[in-house]
Amino acid sequence: MTDAPQTDDAVLTEEDGAVLVITINRPEARNAVNGAVAKGIAAALDELDSRKDLSIGVLTGAGGTFCAGMDLKGFLTGDNPIVEGRGFAGIVERPAAKPLIAAVEGYALAGGCEVALACDMIVASREAQFGLPEPKRGLVAAGGGLLRLPRRIPFHIAMEIALTGDKYPAERMAELGFVNRLAEPGGALAAAKELALKVAENAPLALAATKKVIVESAEWSAEEAWKKQSEITLPVFTSKDAQEGPAAFAEKRKPNWKGE
Repeated sequence: MTDAPQTDDAVLTEEDGAVLVITINRPEARNAVNGAVAKGIAAALDELDSRKDLSIGVLTGAGGTFCAGMDLKGFLTGDNPIVEGRGFAGIVERPAAKPLIAAVEGYALAGGCEVALACDMIVASREAQFGLPEPKRGLVAAGGGLLRLPRRIPFHIAMEIALTGDKYPAERMAELGFVNRLAEPGGALAAAKELALKVAENAPLALAATKKVIVESAEWSAEEAWKKQSEITLPVFTSKDAQEGPAAFAEKRKPNWKGE
């Protein structure tokens, strides 16, 4: 592995081929999101999206936990965990354009659960726990939790999770389809990287377009769906990578993707 430019000590980045690993690095605070974390995640996502040699990201937390949510102590002193244009934690309002996997150990609670929800796939330790405990504190999960959760799991279960504010184990969340893959304790990052490297074997432009269609098509009417899909996918079909893929197949070799 080689280190990519680091944005801040609160967030570390590391490259593994076409995979960018982004680590929230505040283990002493259970990786609670403060301003530095939010800016660091936003900068890392900008890096991921802007570089042709990166196809997918993995977002994780240091020290055996994913993220315990917003740093309430910091917030009370005026430390703003919101990045303009990207929202809370630098991700919830505008996630990466490229695919992103959450690798979850320990807790993904409140804003931490919302950060995981902003990712496209979730790999979790069997001991991990998820939840939106905001109502227990007189608050509301306004960082995307209430918007995304009922789109990922059945409506009534989403209601239960959001209204009770309780913690739910990863195995139960996997049964619901919220978690893609389960790993043994301590193995979430390795399992997420394995999945990311599998995805990264494919053409980066095709991956980004595929994600865009899946995410945005939920809002499209039947009349506009095909037109909007064409607008997103046509540039892929006319790209250099679209020539490289069939050529590599015919020549029985691995494709050399350029992201162009």
